Amino acid sequence: MPPRHSLPEALLMSLSTARGRSDRLTHTEHLPARPARYAPWPEWIRPEIVSSAQDLGVRQPWAHQAEAMNLAKSGQSVVIATGTASGKSLGYLAPVLSDLLDGTEARNGRGATALYLAPTKALAADQRRRAAELAPPRVRAALYDGDTPPEEREWVRQYASYVLTNPDMLHRGILPAHARWSSFLKTLRYVVVDECHSYRGVFGSHVAQVLRRLRRICARYGSSPVFLLASATTADPAVTARRLTGLPAAAVTEDASPRGPMVFGLWEPPLTENVGEQGAPVRRTATAEAAHLLTDLVERETRTVVFVRSRRAAELVALQTQDQLGRPLADRVAAYRGGYLADERRTLERELHSGRLLGLASTSALELGVDISGLDAVLMAGYPGTRASLWQQAGRAGREAQGALAVLIARDDPLDTYLVHHPEALFATPVEATVLDPDNPHVLAPHLCAAAAELPLTDADLELFGPSAAPLLPVLERRGLLRRRGDAWYWTRRERAADAVDLRGSGGNPVQIVEAPTGRLLGTVDASAAHTTVHTGAVHLHRGRTYLVRDFDLDNSIALVEPADPPYTTAARDITSISVLSTDTTVDWGEGRLCFGSVEVVNQVVGYLRKRISTGEIMGESKLDLPPRTLRTRAVWWSVTEDQLIDADIPPDQLPGAAHAAEHASIGLLPLFATCDRWDIGGVSVPLHPDTGLPTVFVYDGHPGGAGFAERGFRRAVQWLTATREAIAACECERGCPSCVQSPKCGNGNDPLDKAAAVRLLDILLAGVPDPSGAAEAGGVEAGSVEAGDMEAAGYPEGLGATEDPEVPEEADAEASGSGEMGEATEGSTDRSAG
Repeated sequence: MPPRHSLPEALLMSLSTARGRSDRLTHTEHLPARPARYAPWPEWIRPEIVSSAQDLGVRQPWAHQAEAMNLAKSGQSVVIATGTASGKSLGYLAPVLSDLLDGTEARNGRGATALYLAPTKALAADQRRRAAELAPPRVRAALYDGDTPPEEREWVRQYASYVLTNPDMLHRGILPAHARWSSFLKTLRYVVVDECHSYRGVFGSHVAQVLRRLRRICARYGSSPVFLLASATTADPAVTARRLTGLPAAAVTEDASPRGPMVFGLWEPPLTENVGEQGAPVRRTATAEAAHLLTDLVERETRTVVFVRSRRAAELVALQTQDQLGRPLADRVAAYRGGYLADERRTLERELHSGRLLGLASTSALELGVDISGLDAVLMAGYPGTRASLWQQAGRAGREAQGALAVLIARDDPLDTYLVHHPEALFATPVEATVLDPDNPHVLAPHLCAAAAELPLTDADLELFGPSAAPLLPVLERRGLLRRRGDAWYWTRRERAADAVDLRGSGGNPVQIVEAPTGRLLGTVDASAAHTTVHTGAVHLHRGRTYLVRDFDLDNSIALVEPADPPYTTAARDITSISVLSTDTTVDWGEGRLCFGSVEVVNQVVGYLRKRISTGEIMGESKLDLPPRTLRTRAVWWSVTEDQLIDADIPPDQLPGAAHAAEHASIGLLPLFATCDRWDIGGVSVPLHPDTGLPTVFVYDGHPGGAGFAERGFRRAVQWLTATREAIAACECERGCPSCVQSPKCGNGNDPLDKAAAVRLLDILLAGVPDPSGAAEAGGVEAGSVEAGDMEAAGYPEGLGATEDPEVPEEADAEASGSGEMGEATEGSTDRSAG
């Protein structure tokens, strides 16, 4: 057996030459080692902190850590945007814990307090451990989340000086009860926002408004905390920090930490003998390929984490690897995902940290900051959606400056296929900026209500909440949610306003999945995903067991399931229509045109397909009668004329398939240019749209009011659509496959699709671009611009009456947010062709 610490080059070579895999490695990138640059400890850092750090092996801070410490002490909000394993935690913990130690000398022992926010419970728990390692026990660090026992919560409110929580609990558990937290809030010195690059899209916009509400409440108690943000390497970190907090921030970006050499492989699974929809060739799934590679790595005693895209995929990779290994090595492989009990998660984290576990299949929960040092390799079963996430995941290996191996395994998807054959898009392209829009009226409206319920809103508060706040207040008054008395606005309802705000975009109350024979609760699924995942007749997978949904009760948000072993999986079929509400900007591309604006999308699930597990063959279709759902959002769309179609040699019978194929591929490639995931966006293609009068392809944000993704597509349309055209043309298939124009979430069963005609359609569209260097840029709009109609349409979410301290999701991925590789329908909006 090769030694555990084999050189990463040798390890990758061994993987690629074993078992007939020589043609699967498409590219190898060698990232050189980097030496450390040190700086002296700032004199004002408490000696207890310096001594503890030195006991942990930190003789001196790296230069960027010392820079962040000094900025924090000066009262300047700061964002540390350096690479994975660059010690960002020490950069903010040293000043925070030093000031908290000073505060312990006050009469009540709590003369200074600090609040830490993490996107996941696992990260908060890990940070509590780090704080305990650095500071003496008189700095009272405590977790406050959905796992905190009720009897401990009052102690945290009254005595903890360092409270570690998440935005969800701050929003629902702390701000509405601020009077009970007054002694903590009036001495609040620092607010740490960890992994702030994860607060993007609608979720990030919600968190931005929660932080503004926090600043307002702090001012009420006489405090003005300094914000310390930590982020993976990201474009424009200072701009991101300002959008998130509403405050200017200094950016620390020069990474002075040492890095061992990394070998980064791009890997494409082989074609199988199976055929998929419309007879297309099918590649082995990324999860199956990851299980095979993990098996080999564990046999070599190589400590490895596999990052997957869904909870179900985590279970499958772990189970398949265990089956291939056999005992005793199978006992050293596990899955890690949301939905586990808190004790189970903590146990897995300890076993991974200690080295007892050799292999772990994880959702994105372990991508963020959790200390899993000592890993030798990271496998990524599918592109994680952004280059920032890619480097976060890859950076989990080699955290002690030793050599590391990272492998990206492509899914059968246009973007993944493009990336493994165009390595420059990963290795020669900077990471993305984080996209969020706090002024989105659909986000802002319920937060104004929550703020008014916390303290009456005054005109002086409006600047804090942004330019969209003032026009929204009369709208909320007309709806009977706010009432003006004198110079202030008041919340008018008895219900808690904060309970109606859905930070993570789950779409309302989650649907409970109940085992019918026993009444046992198996889990939940987001309301936004329920229509496509737990409809009557759907196949549901939980902890390695298969169930059939016997009944889907929409009124009570319950799906009754029973154990079963069907030879098929299910995929929802739906129909979608889209109408243009307003057009913000139009750019002429020759005879064609590119537009950006507001749209209304109406979607209805009308049935589902049954697909044979072994081959993907469609075994039949069943009808469903579910109510339609309406979404008002933002979209980018493009149209061509009849003369252009003639020039492109696209007759009327080929047009639906050409537009549908171009739509699918453009959705697959947009995540390369916008900070989004394929599951965040949707699309519709129409041979003749009534609002444009032309053949039109729409790509829209799958969130009410928009999330900024379609706008990014509009701004970078030339590059985006050029890459789309190249990805389709470069695919080796004959008629279209999942690697180019087929979509795993198509509501029309990937029919019709015309690959060749899609290339001609994009050629004729791109031929009209007047200035390839920036035609689309000239027609851009500013983030946050909204129409009056959007203000009136900004709905107030249903779902009042949640408990004060909610259970917070472990990570944003829902039960069905996976790749759809086994026929599972997925959450959020889906790409479809109308008609």
